Amino acid sequence: MPLTSTRLSPDWPCQVKTPGSYDWERSAAKWLRELVPARYAGYPVFVRHPVLLARHAQIQVQHEIRVARTALQTARADLPGLGLHEGVIEHTIKLYAAEVMQLQHIARSVRAVTRALVEANRP
Repeated sequence: MPLTSTRLSPDWPCQVKTPGSYDWERSAAKWLRELVPARYAGYPVFVRHPVLLARHAQIQVQHEIRVARTALQTARADLPGLGLHEGVIEHTIKLYAAEVMQLQHIARSVRAVTRALVEANRP
């Protein structure tokens, strides 16, 4: 069932076809499977119901955001004790900050895909 609007969110992932287009739900499921551990992606209930896969991807990405934020917040205190050079520590802090931003973008994309899947599967 096509969506009532084909206007996409700026957060819509480029790997996922436009809602309502041919095979768009399959492209959404493929993209979502890349966001969850492989063992979850193969569960039959997630294969049959991409909206469940989307829900799990939301939870997974939120968990990854928390992990990256914790790593960022504790890096300056914890990393010197590991014997790392200051340049490595600064680079690592920048890496964690970039990862948090990337994960936040992915989280918005997952929410957009989830909304489209829910709308497409409403009776």
